[in-house]
Amino acid sequence: MSRADAPRQSLTAGARLAASTVLGTYGVRPFRERVRENRSTLNETLPVHSKWWRDHAKADGELLYVAIGDSAAQGIGASRPDRSYVGQIADELRETTGRSIRVVNLSVSGATTSLAVRDQLPRFRELRSLRPDVVTVSIGANDIAEWDPVRFDRNIRSIFAELPLHAVVADLPCFYFPQNERKVAEANRMLRAAAREHGLVVVPLHEATRRQGLRGILTQFARDMFHPNDHGYAVWAEAFRPGLARVVSRAGERAGALTVGGRG
Repeated sequence: MSRADAPRQSLTAGARLAASTVLGTYGVRPFRERVRENRSTLNETLPVHSKWWRDHAKADGELLYVAIGDSAAQGIGASRPDRSYVGQIADELRETTGRSIRVVNLSVSGATTSLAVRDQLPRFRELRSLRPDVVTVSIGANDIAEWDPVRFDRNIRSIFAELPLHAVVADLPCFYFPQNERKVAEANRMLRAAAREHGLVVVPLHEATRRQGLRGILTQFARDMFHPNDHGYAVWAEAFRPGLARVVSRAGERAGALTVGGRG
């Protein structure tokens, strides 16, 4: 296959995957079994990614990056754990700062805001004394399945109340389907209100993913059509870049003229 044919082939493969996922989701055989197989294949990577992040959290680094999140932070759907948006952010921090980075990824696949409050916040409190240089939060997508606005609002406020002022938080990504997008819009209004109250920078992840349009749907998702692939996670990392540039630049001025610049 020539390079000129690659984009067309990618779009065709994505269209087939999207069509089979929709048909399988609505119970049409044999697509239903194919959807199960695709999801099962990704589920098998959960312990692999989790162990990879635990092992790498032990490495020393001049800068400390702590992430709170769910399977997207773990990198489920990516070709490797470090191709998640967390991994791509860490790579850019190393490149632009010239410093080594210790990444403590507290995320848990399947985490809701309730589970993040229960499981990730206690671990984050243990790290606060180390004064993390970079903190990112992307949580809430899993709340949409069993949407409870009162619970979501309470949990997101609990999470944001624990964060340092330089933490960068993302709103929920685009879900594309109208019935889900209505819930996402409500969640993002609550999230942005809580972030304003705590003076936190909000990453416009919803707008960044929505702008990808049909081409993004067909080329930026993994086999389950829910988790991003490497290309999708690159979009997430790009969305984080402006907020992180400001936050890390300010931190650097306090701690040794550390700066992170955006791409020209």
